[in-house]
Amino acid sequence: MIFVVMMAVPLLGALAMLVPARRFLPGAAAVRTFGAAVSGATLLIALYAVAAFDFGASSRMQGEIDRPWAPAIGLRFHLGADGISLPLVALTALLTFLCFLYTLKHPPARGRARLLTALLLVLEVGMLGTFVALDLVLFFVFFEVVLLPMYVVILVWGGPGRRAAADKFILYTLLGSGLLLAGMLLVAVNAGSLDMTELARRHGAGLGHGVQATAFLLMGLGFAVKAPMWPLHTWLPGAHTEAPTVGSVLLAGVLLKMGTYGLVRVALPLAPDGARVWAPWLGLLAVIGIVYGALACLAQRDLKRMIAYSSVGHMGFVLLGIATLTPVGVNAALFGNVAHGLITGLLFFLAGAIKDRYGTGDLDALGGGMLTTAPRLASMLTFACVASLGLPGLAGFWGEMLALLGAYRPHAGLPRGTFVAFMAVGGLGAVLTAAYFLRLLRKITHGRPAPSAEPGAAAAVPSAAISGYEYAAWTPLIALTLLVGLWPKTLLDLTTAPVRALFGGG
Repeated sequence: MIFVVMMAVPLLGALAMLVPARRFLPGAAAVRTFGAAVSGATLLIALYAVAAFDFGASSRMQGEIDRPWAPAIGLRFHLGADGISLPLVALTALLTFLCFLYTLKHPPARGRARLLTALLLVLEVGMLGTFVALDLVLFFVFFEVVLLPMYVVILVWGGPGRRAAADKFILYTLLGSGLLLAGMLLVAVNAGSLDMTELARRHGAGLGHGVQATAFLLMGLGFAVKAPMWPLHTWLPGAHTEAPTVGSVLLAGVLLKMGTYGLVRVALPLAPDGARVWAPWLGLLAVIGIVYGALACLAQRDLKRMIAYSSVGHMGFVLLGIATLTPVGVNAALFGNVAHGLITGLLFFLAGAIKDRYGTGDLDALGGGMLTTAPRLASMLTFACVASLGLPGLAGFWGEMLALLGAYRPHAGLPRGTFVAFMAVGGLGAVLTAAYFLRLLRKITHGRPAPSAEPGAAAAVPSAAISGYEYAAWTPLIALTLLVGLWPKTLLDLTTAPVRALFGGG
């Protein structure tokens, strides 16, 4: 029941935005405060769900509710969470609250606070529902709920190229959704069930090899668009670059995870034979994405666009971990999901702050010397960059290292030589990742300030310019990046048992 309440709160908050302003919350500031309060209440409920979770039985679905939805066709309203989904539930609630907190002092341009608040709350409902849904059709409904709100957020509050970016986002994701639905229905019709927990327990029993191979291909392509996997990633850079700061944070921090989570929660356990057929191809596209993303980052001149392409590379490591079909690799993928959400969410917050202060995200126009003109902002950017490049002791290290380890020892049914080659290429991608982040830091934080940014000039940005709301939005992400990096056991202990269950290990 806890997850029903958790989703009902933001849904009711969104519906409250339909009440005319003259009767409820007159003024944009009051609306933003209301949004922060509703998302804060949702976060508290999510934290209660974490506190009530039995960590000794993390492979068991907890907080379940299972009610008939449409009995004539076998649909059930079935919700629950295990060690795989719980961290993503908490991450979603946290990032949504931090976005609302950030907008209290830094609202996106073009106003329309009521519409933005309603859209972000509906977006939160869809994201949370995706991670707790245990019926295939219910999962698909929540998976689709996020598309329209994010489309409108980009279209209304985005940058100059927002219309093209929003259209590309919706077209790509709708195409992927069609393939995903076809794959799910193929499994459901042949298995005679829509219940994800029941289908996972069967591990593909009763489904022919050809059905599993076809279903995994269709579902995998649908999830790969959202992940995003090369070469289905081309909607991502534009969407990230044009979206407002809160849109970029939620897009990178949560929406991308819905694709990789779907591969682990739906595609792997429902069609394991199909997974073994397509795993080498998934691994190949993953490592191409790792190297391509790094090389694309080296060629970028816009800060947000560079961070967007970095997501292609980082999610490549997540996909490589999944492709190994081993507990080590899938654990790496789940760890990488959370780490990427924390670190890239922070990076997009900082990119938005830099653009607000300097009026541009162009690396050449920003010049160097930010450590002189804005030392606190530059220090936070440095922390986020070294965390994202995988410095040991920070969250970004463990997912990538374990993904490479999983590739060294893939599932026994996969070609080990091929995956060892993937490991080597992925290692090269990790080196290139360090290269583009160090290049970024050298370009804008070190060196002498540009003439217009010398102390005393109009463009100078004093360290005091960082507001309390920004510190409040960024500090939890910094603290969690350190916590998860220094004590990876906090996440790995939670995910190990349910991951083993995915492979029939109980």
